[in-house]
Amino acid sequence: MPADASSPIPPALDQLRRKPAPRPEEIPGLLEQLAEVPDPRDSRGVRHALAVVLALIACAVLAGATSLLAVGEWIADAPAHVFDVRPDPEEADPADD
Repeated sequence: MPADASSPIPPALDQLRRKPAPRPEEIPGLLEQLAEVPDPRDSRGVRHALAVVLALIACAVLAGATSLLAVGEWIADAPAHVFDVRPDPEEADPADD
């Protein structure tokens, strides 16, 4: 079934086609974008920066995870060196040392 004539998608695509392609330095990285998301968590018990957690979730979904369980399994099965995930130094508890 063709799209309804009132659909805003074709005009939006035409508008995007007319824009010049961005230069690589104009495109922020995923982690930089995710770092802008406000963290609603209570600081007690936070072990990893929210941007890292969101990036892992995004990777799992891009790899095909379709549920929270699948996301958790994908992250658990991935080798740690792939992500180089460490506790957030700003949230580290000196009592843990």
